[in-house]
Order: sequence, then structure tokens, then C-alpha cells
Amino acid sequence: MIEQVRRLRTELPGPGSVALAGRRRAAVSGAVAVGNELYIDRGEGAILVDVDGNQLIDLGSGIAVASVGHAAPAVVAAVSEQAARFEHTCFMVTPYEGYVEVCEQLNRLTPGAHEKRTALFNSGAEAVENAVKVARAYTGRPAVVAFDHAYHGRTNLTMALTAKVQPYKDGFGPFAPEVYRVGMAYPYRWPTGPERCAEEAFAEFAARVHVQVGEEHVAAVVVEPIQGEGGFIVPAPGFLSMLSAWCAEHGVVFVADEVQTGFCRTGDWFASEFEGVVPDVVATAKALGGGLPLAAVTGRAEIMDAPVPGGLGGTFGGNPVSCAAALAAISMMESHDLAGAARRIGEVLTSRLCALADRFPQLGDVRGRGAMMAIELVVPDGTTRPDPALAKAVVAGCARRGVVMLACGTYGNVVRMLPPLVIEPALLEDALDVLAEALAEAT
Repeated sequence: MIEQVRRLRTELPGPGSVALAGRRRAAVSGAVAVGNELYIDRGEGAILVDVDGNQLIDLGSGIAVASVGHAAPAVVAAVSEQAARFEHTCFMVTPYEGYVEVCEQLNRLTPGAHEKRTALFNSGAEAVENAVKVARAYTGRPAVVAFDHAYHGRTNLTMALTAKVQPYKDGFGPFAPEVYRVGMAYPYRWPTGPERCAEEAFAEFAARVHVQVGEEHVAAVVVEPIQGEGGFIVPAPGFLSMLSAWCAEHGVVFVADEVQTGFCRTGDWFASEFEGVVPDVVATAKALGGGLPLAAVTGRAEIMDAPVPGGLGGTFGGNPVSCAAALAAISMMESHDLAGAARRIGEVLTSRLCALADRFPQLGDVRGRGAMMAIELVVPDGTTRPDPALAKAVVAGCARRGVVMLACGTYGNVVRMLPPLVIEPALLEDALDVLAEALAEAT
């Protein structure tokens, strides 16, 4: 058992981590970046233990993956049992019950009471790419609409859907065609203010698609209900509902990329539920696998059945060990009411972060929902000029004190918090005390 407290035995990074960092530079592609040089030996709950024995508070969850906590006993037991039975057969060759059961659970849990089908994959990018494939097969149309500040993955098609060039797209083109980008309803940076953001952003969306693409050519609109890597941008209230209604009117498939927001993270099982939006297709990954690689596309039966038999699949998609982990994680999310836990975490984060905003004028915006919260850091000169250097310094200051934090945002000026949903209240408060110290030091 790892006591759920922050405990530092060395300066960070410690000598063991420094040695491993040297080995990494000699062995690993320089194109694979790391957020810090704290090398992990084991973890439990919301604590990571590095190779030097330092106990770190994890406010990143491996980018929203470890929602049920590190080494959750139920997940460990399910993985061990399945691995002892068989680790791989390929579902397309010799199928197995675990794959079917995960699909049944996703059909039950995703928004909407309509008949659904699911296919399993390996990563969020793979899920989004297959969601687009399904939409094109169903509609017979080529065009896909995505948004400013979007992040959907690192495959060729999902790079085309992703907005940010550095570091995700630089030097990797040409990209997949028939992808069109429109503005996001970003309340903090909307020119006429947040009150008019939803209506004006939707009007701009509809006009640009009509003129530049034509509604009859659009297969899918792909949107994150809360944008992740783009800066935890919560669309202005009503924007997603208007998009969904527009899609229904024009026979366009509404694809919700819930890769980061899904599975209780925002206080609902899926972030789309907050406004009562029922997507046609939902892409999931990250927390689905309880720490193991697993992704899914779930959607209306008629849409998911549109590709020809054999059109979807993959050698490792729905690996039996990952399926066992997912079933255990879903069971834990339900039995422990982790959606409710996320709401309670969100209340603490909102209160503490708003207090910091009162103290530090560099906090231009506090936003998010549930256990998916962020602060946007700006130069305190009366503008909203981004301050990515400050975000980098704050993340580094937290790391030196034993708190794992992540930066994000189109401008690199957002610090995001994604704690495991099982984090203990005292541990969360300690992490936020550290954030305050790092802000004070950096400013």
C-alpha cells in the first residue's frame, strides 16, 4: 500500500531520474517529448512514486486515463485473470465475450436511448478516424468540419482535423483532404463578449459551411464537447445544441470526440449530457481502458452498420486484456459513483482556482467542468495576451515540489488539472497549495 501523501526524499528530479533521462536521450527519438524528467516506478490511487522513492501527487492522470486511480485493485485483478487465460486472438479471427460485453456497456452508457452499435480500437486518434470513416460510408459525402483549437490525434486524418501546427503537424503534410475548419465558441476570447458568443459563433459556422462547403457535401461535424489540448475550452452554453440541431436538419453525422471528456471526468458519464445533446456517434478512449490501451466508436445502429463487412477492425482492436480492464473500470465508476466524485472535485477546484484568480491578475480565466479544470495565464496588462512562459514556469515549479501538472492550449498558456477521480480531499488540497506556491514563485 502506498500512503496517499506527497513525500519528497530528494530534490526533483532525483539522481535515478537524472540517470534515466540520460539514457532516454541516447535511446529514444528526440521527437518524443516528455513533460518532465520524473521517472516513475509505481503508483496507487492518486500517488506516483518515482525511481528515487519520491511520492508525487498526480494531477494529470496520464492525460485523463487513470480516472479510477493507479493500480486500482479491481482492474489489476481483472487484467491478471484475463492474461492468465489468453492475451490475444484477434477478435476478427476468433472472437471472445469480453469484446462483446464492452460494446454492450458502451451502447448502454453513451447518450441516447436509440439502438446502437460499437466497434473497438486502440487509441483516441484511431477512434476519431474510424468515426469519420463511418460517417462517410453512411452519408456518401466527403467533407468533414472541425473547429479552431481542436485536437483529435496524430494520424494523417486526425492531424488534418487538429488545429495546432506546433508540434503536432509541423513537417508532416500533406494532410487528408476535404477537412474544413471553422471558429469555436470560445467565451473568454470572443470579440463581442461571452454573452453573445454561442449565437454569433453558430451563425458564423452555418454561414461559412454554406458558402465554403455546402451542407449537402458534409458527412460529419467533429467536435469535442470540452476541448482538451486546445485549452479546456468550454463552448458557450447553447452552441453544441445548435450544432446538433443543424446536423439533424441537414443529414450530417454529429460526432462527439469524448476521448478526454468521457467516463465521468466532467461530472457526467459524457460531457455531451450536460446540455442534453445526443450525438450520432461518440468516440472514446483514455479512461475507457482503466489504464490499458482501448478505444471505441459507438453510434446509431444504422450509421455504424453502414460500412461493408470487414470495413472496420484491426489486429489489436479490443484486445481481451484491455477489455477486461475496461469492464472492471466501468464497474468501479458505477459502484463508486465517480461522476459524483468528479462533481465534488470540481467544486473544490473551482473555489480554489477562483481564489487564486483574485490573488493573481495573471489568471485570465478559470474554466472547465468537474475534474477537468484549467487556468488560462495572460500578461496582466489589460489585454488577454497569452503568457506561455508563465505556464511553463508554473508546471515546472509544481514538478519540483512533487505535483505532476500539465500545460496545454493553442497558445501554450493554459495549466490543466485532471486528477484521478479517486483522489482524497486532503491530497487535492495539498496539490492546490503547491500550485499557489508555484504561481507566487513564477510571478
